[in-house]
Amino acid sequence: MKERSKKIFRIFIGVMAISLLVACSSNDPDPIDPGEDYIPTPKPLTVPPIFEQFLPQPFIPADNPQTVEGIALGRKLFYDPILSGDGTQACASCHKPSNSFTDENQFSIGIDGFEGTRNSMPLYNMAWNTNSKFFWDGRAISIEDQALGPVENPIEMHNTWENAVASLQSSSAYPELFNKAFGTSNITKELTTKAIAQFERTLISANSPFDRYLLGENSLTPQEINGFAIFMDEARGDCFHCHGNEFSPLWTDNIFHNNGLDPIITDKGLGNVTGDPNDDGKFKSPSLRNLAYTAPYMHDGRFATLDDVINHYSEGLVYSRTIDPLMKAVSRGGVHLTEPDKADLKAFLLSLSDPSFINNPDFQDPN
Repeated sequence: MKERSKKIFRIFIGVMAISLLVACSSNDPDPIDPGEDYIPTPKPLTVPPIFEQFLPQPFIPADNPQTVEGIALGRKLFYDPILSGDGTQACASCHKPSNSFTDENQFSIGIDGFEGTRNSMPLYNMAWNTNSKFFWDGRAISIEDQALGPVENPIEMHNTWENAVASLQSSSAYPELFNKAFGTSNITKELTTKAIAQFERTLISANSPFDRYLLGENSLTPQEINGFAIFMDEARGDCFHCHGNEFSPLWTDNIFHNNGLDPIITDKGLGNVTGDPNDDGKFKSPSLRNLAYTAPYMHDGRFATLDDVINHYSEGLVYSRTIDPLMKAVSRGGVHLTEPDKADLKAFLLSLSDPSFINNPDFQDPN
């Protein structure tokens, strides 16, 4: 009888141990094992009404569809300094949301304390860049390609992709996040840049006062309306050739121009990429959106204020061999706006700024 009681007690203890193990397991789910049928959750871009009205659909590569898991991973990577050589610098270090994803400094400073030679470009509405050329000089051919360079650039993150991938692979969080986003915990630089590109494609800005005016949702001031007329007037602002009009809400043609900055070209821009001397001194037209947040201006950040930019086109144009034919007033040094016209043009340009973009909680640091 005593022996039987001991046996029952041992069975009871075993059952309790198994129950406890099962209970613990149910509270701590196993990592996802995607298997062949695993598909991340699709998350198409939300296209703003003003873009729906005037622009083609955004370009999404067939091999990198937008997903909830991919965007979340890309957002974490964008803000994580793990990709840099010393773990101190992230993409967001030079592309800050408060500055419309650019840098308030003329030249960003890398991990070794060295300055670059160009102002970091703001990041938004990138999925509508139909010529698929990125950076000021067009050297990257996709958003994914654009995300590759800074990691290995000796002036920026000064790392190797081999080291960056090893850091991600050995982290406690990233293998599982890649597993969820791409169905594999084997991290590569290609998957890393795909995730970053997915997040960057979500950075859409289309809610400025001028956008709402075009949609009939608000009115503009008389000064802003006159500023738009100056912008469109070939005899005054003559800005629309490179920066579009009310039917082109990107406010850039995404084309490369020599806009009369220097008589002698020292930074060849697009010419460095194509090798064609006829491209020397040409840089991508930046979007005019969010100018309230993106100072300093031009590819080299030479203009500290928007007034400086307007003054350049008004009386600061200079001739060089590859000057764009659209700089029609170069022989006169510029279009020579009156001071009231300059003020009105500035008011219109600022009406293209979108405070909801820089404050969007979906774009902020998740870490």
